Amino acid sequence: MQKYPNICGADVAGEVVEVGEGVSHVKKGDRVLGYELHHMLPIIPADHLLTAISHAFSLVSNDPVHGGFQLYTALNADVVAKIPSSLDFTAAAVLPLAISTAAACLFKKETLALPLPSSDAKPSSTSKSVLIWGGSSSVGATAIQLAVGAGVKVVSVASKHNLEKLKELGASAAFDYKSSSVADDIIKALEGTDFAGVCDCIGLPDAAAAWAPVYKKLGGRYGSVMPGAQGLPDGIEGDSVFAPTVVMADKYVGDVVWAKWVPEALESGKLKAVPPPIVIEGGLDKVQEGYDQQKKGVSFGKIVIAL
Repeated sequence: MQKYPNICGADVAGEVVEVGEGVSHVKKGDRVLGYELHHMLPIIPADHLLTAISHAFSLVSNDPVHGGFQLYTALNADVVAKIPSSLDFTAAAVLPLAISTAAACLFKKETLALPLPSSDAKPSSTSKSVLIWGGSSSVGATAIQLAVGAGVKVVSVASKHNLEKLKELGASAAFDYKSSSVADDIIKALEGTDFAGVCDCIGLPDAAAAWAPVYKKLGGRYGSVMPGAQGLPDGIEGDSVFAPTVVMADKYVGDVVWAKWVPEALESGKLKAVPPPIVIEGGLDKVQEGYDQQKKGVSFGKIVIAL
């Protein structure tokens, strides 16, 4: 952040109150999710924003108008999608940042370069496979669903009490990351597939050390949520990810994921809003309470402030 005061917050869901010139896929009154909105918002066409700012606008533009913790937020139209009437705003708000982060990790040419998702894809319909490390995180849970939507076999890890939840999202196998046999179990589950690599949704050196034996046995690439990820195995190729790139340098990803797959998958139920929201009522006065609760640790849940 280079300006003060500034407004934090990225994940938002609510009702459109204004659209900019050239925006046609949403209109005033639509229920949507996106980066930096929450209750109501004006939506700005991508070509009206400096360098096609997206998602975590306030971190890219250093302009408070793009922060999420306010009543009205300006959004890039490329990362706004309609939501079905059955999906509450508080549930929808868990998805936006996770969608783009997971998509960058899975589909960028510099990371795993997996095939892009399609509404026609069947689970494990390609020969490709991926290991999603940290499947119960918000990015991990979304990454599982995106990969399944691309016809890719998913193997994932999480705490023991969350493993069945990952299978419900479409993971073919899920293992306790604390198990002494976790690497061997993963390698066995991936036998006979074309292993793309690891989508590391934790990004810490301990995580990299735990999945390194899988790379040493099967090869593949990596994508990591941690900028400048440390402790990676020697020789591995890949990249750390920054969500806004899916409407900037990697717009070919955002054009498919956000414009096509997300609205269709939400409507059909293929994309579920998980992990479920841990809702704090009371509006903007409760933002600090949300931060405090987050610091204490959250398992398969995401703090959401309801306005």
